[in-house]
Amino acid sequence: MDNPDQRPPSGAQWTISAAGHEAVVVEVGGGLRTYRHDGVDYLDGYAEDEICPGCAGQVLAPWPNRIRDGRYAYGDRELQLTLSEPERGVAIHGLVNWVSWYLVEQSADAVTVGYDLPPTPGYPWPLRLRTRYSVGPDGLRVAHEVTNTGGEPCPFGLAVHPYLRLPGVAVDDLTLGLPARSRVQVDGRLLPIGVSPVAGTEYDWTSPRRIGGARLDMCFGDVIRDDEGGSSVSLVAPDGSSGVRIWADREFGWWQVFTSDALTGERHRRSVAIEPMTCPPDAFRSGRDVIALKPGVGWRGVWGVRPGA
Repeated sequence: MDNPDQRPPSGAQWTISAAGHEAVVVEVGGGLRTYRHDGVDYLDGYAEDEICPGCAGQVLAPWPNRIRDGRYAYGDRELQLTLSEPERGVAIHGLVNWVSWYLVEQSADAVTVGYDLPPTPGYPWPLRLRTRYSVGPDGLRVAHEVTNTGGEPCPFGLAVHPYLRLPGVAVDDLTLGLPARSRVQVDGRLLPIGVSPVAGTEYDWTSPRRIGGARLDMCFGDVIRDDEGGSSVSLVAPDGSSGVRIWADREFGWWQVFTSDALTGERHRRSVAIEPMTCPPDAFRSGRDVIALKPGVGWRGVWGVRPGA
């Protein structure tokens, strides 16, 4: 940038690399701007001089997805959040994705960033968030630690929003493997109205198959877990020559899949957002899989991206 006082829209940039893997973590939102292996971009990120588009690579906490009318109850409190997606009348994606995180620790292959969330009228509990990004022979690994620094229990949920891609392969041609037995049905505001099994429907990717013309902005649950309690979602090229897998540990029991149909220009259906979530949409109202963080008690969840068919 020509102006020495001008900063990138996403703030400070922290680059980590090892074993042919490289990632850039940013100050604004403490998110992931790029991830590549041997020069191939597996994350559909954004440029240093761009404002983060479509929540790409952001951390979504203390709730993911949408809360109907921004209203919820916890204990004996009735609470109102700012409607951050006013056109749908919802509060979306939490409170930490557009704030400045700070550097906690950095090495050549890892960086830890943090944010201390203050109490607000709509979410009156303080949290300490730490996210550690690292790269190595097994790919990208991201560990989140969140602690309730207040004096009373609070509701909590977390997700992340990476867009995965295989350069040169259209979304329609990708083979998707999604280990989930159910999907959340939504209304016109993309708010949940029910849960239904995927077996025998067009939404069943438990056996990997082509995405084709499917237009997805949908949460999937009842995940099929591996021996360690986690799960993973895969995208593979038609000839099987390349692929990418996103995995998450047992703390994440839901997957949101978004085929980028609402994005414009070159980003339209160029990649698939595959989002590990601890709880489904509108969880603060339904109570489904909401984490009750006790005072002084922390939560930890880990996910990552691994290139390869």
